[in-house]
Amino acid sequence: MFNKILVANRGEIACRVIRTAKKMGIATVAVYSDADRDAVHVEMADEAVHIGPPPAAQSYLVAERIVEACKATGAEAVHPGYGFLSERASFCAALEAEGIVFIGPKPKAIEAMGDKIESKRFANAAKVSTVPGFLGVIESTKHAEKIAAEVGYPVMIKASAGGGGKGMRIAWDAAELGEGLERARSEALSSFGDDRVFIEKFIIDPRHIEIQVLADAHGTAIHLGERECSIQRRNQKVVEEAPSSFLDEKTRKAMGEQAVALAKAVDYQSAGTVEFIVDKDRNFYFLEMNTRLQVEHPVTELVTGIDLVEQMIRIAAGEKLGIRQKEVKLEGWAVESRIYAEDPYRNFLPSIGRLTRYRPPAEGRFDSVVVRNDTGVTEGSEISMFYDPLIAKLCTWAPTRPAAIEAMADALDEFVIDGIAHNIPFLSALMQHPRWRDGRLSTAFIAEEFPEGFKPVRPDDGQKAVLAAVATAIELVRRDRLDRLAGRLAPHSGLPKRDWVVKLEGDYLPVSIVEGDASIPMRIGFSVNGGAALELSSDWQQGDPVWRGTIGGQKISAQIRPVLNGIRIDWRGIAITALPMLPNTAELDRRMPLKQPPDTSKLLLCPMPGLVISVMVAVGQEVKAGETLAIVEAMKMENVLRAERDLIVAKINAKPGDSLAVDAVIMEFA
Repeated sequence: MFNKILVANRGEIACRVIRTAKKMGIATVAVYSDADRDAVHVEMADEAVHIGPPPAAQSYLVAERIVEACKATGAEAVHPGYGFLSERASFCAALEAEGIVFIGPKPKAIEAMGDKIESKRFANAAKVSTVPGFLGVIESTKHAEKIAAEVGYPVMIKASAGGGGKGMRIAWDAAELGEGLERARSEALSSFGDDRVFIEKFIIDPRHIEIQVLADAHGTAIHLGERECSIQRRNQKVVEEAPSSFLDEKTRKAMGEQAVALAKAVDYQSAGTVEFIVDKDRNFYFLEMNTRLQVEHPVTELVTGIDLVEQMIRIAAGEKLGIRQKEVKLEGWAVESRIYAEDPYRNFLPSIGRLTRYRPPAEGRFDSVVVRNDTGVTEGSEISMFYDPLIAKLCTWAPTRPAAIEAMADALDEFVIDGIAHNIPFLSALMQHPRWRDGRLSTAFIAEEFPEGFKPVRPDDGQKAVLAAVATAIELVRRDRLDRLAGRLAPHSGLPKRDWVVKLEGDYLPVSIVEGDASIPMRIGFSVNGGAALELSSDWQQGDPVWRGTIGGQKISAQIRPVLNGIRIDWRGIAITALPMLPNTAELDRRMPLKQPPDTSKLLLCPMPGLVISVMVAVGQEVKAGETLAIVEAMKMENVLRAERDLIVAKINAKPGDSLAVDAVIMEFA
């Protein structure tokens, strides 16, 4: 076994690898850029080596610096994590040339499977079912049009060296093909240094289901079941689960056998993932093989009890795989939610900044539920524009799928993040979505269910009663605390008021306290809007970011943030401002005029912090609705900004190369 390994990555996956290495008694070396000098993975490792400036192309992607760091620290092996150099055969070969072990497959397997074009050719030769398409490099737009016409629309344009949803575009007709080809090539070159793309048939309403494999250097290969990864946005996975509710045992067995056969065919040695798309009739087609650890590997670990990072290290050290196929059992259900630094209310645009508050839910086993949070940040960490916006991977396990989903909903309600925008409200709403809960999934789920983007969930009458009760309970605690402060000129003379009104964004709900008082722990009976009396109990104290309690026997965890004269409550995907007030105050409040937001209809605002790639129009130009105005890059993704209506460009305030803040004015219209 190795004495010391270097982790050639950053963020949560670097922390994840370091944890297992420590468990195995192996010393660890971290590498870091200028932007990650104070990162969590640097603090966790036994040693750390600086490798360059913030851009990944000048630090984490420079293989020579990783090799130098190994030599300087005496690291015997390198774990690459995912992304960066994890699927670069030349990096693996460079390590081997220096006598350093790559904790992953051999260069031959990486080359065969790492290139999407070559992997499909190899899969065809190995008699693995593949998607119809053209397995060569696209030479020009005209060439692409000819291929698309032969394959039949819609088609998927994919970067050959791609991954993570980057360098991918769907073209539904010839009009979309040209721009999709250009954007895919540009993103591929920016992210992977390789602008080659290919075209394949886009399967309508597909599921994305992948098989986890393990293979050693002694000819043994097994699979650990599947992961359902169909909840995606812009081809980027958002929520994963294991197993899949769609597969039957026959299909699971067939997919597993094909995945293992492919791994053996390329002499695979490590953990790897064979990805398939599955149609509504459970026909499955090989998509690609990821020759590395997957982001979503924790759900497989939770249902199998197998530490995949440990197995990778042991296989790389030459050990025989100690697990036989018949010993692999899938127990219970696991769900993973990827928590991203992105604003769900602004079409999921990236968000950067400092985590002024970061309080994840408690981890561990609680009765029949397990909560796990893989992260690489802590309170005070900075989310940089240079890297992937993944903050954490929140995972829950339970004996059944409904229980695992409910556990995830509870954990998301308790996950407090301030300082940046994040997608927890969307994930919370998703956990309540009937179609998700029923398991009726496809990779188009988000596009179909949220065609106009994500909007705050509107509470129903029952949820309004809960929110009003929580707001009233918080106000009672606040007032009780004020009344007990020493030295007040006019101390409270008796019990708190029994009648209140809670304003929930325009609705005025009367709340009556039937029994109890504001002492902690609070036990009160209340009625909302004349409804039946319910019992509320809570130990919440002022200053706690999460209100925990029960209302009418229902367990509630809601995030609390103070606002002027009230509180903002985040619960189950609902984000609402509640203003508790006395009835006479409510009557006056009804008469107050509403402040109207400013008119920005004649401005093109930068929707996220990013870099201007190009400005496609000129002053005085008439543009039609849907035409491209500018392209802004943020966190490795290119965002095309289009005209929402016919207009005339009056002024342009930005040029290519400018770094813009969110809501910066790019151009003005007449």
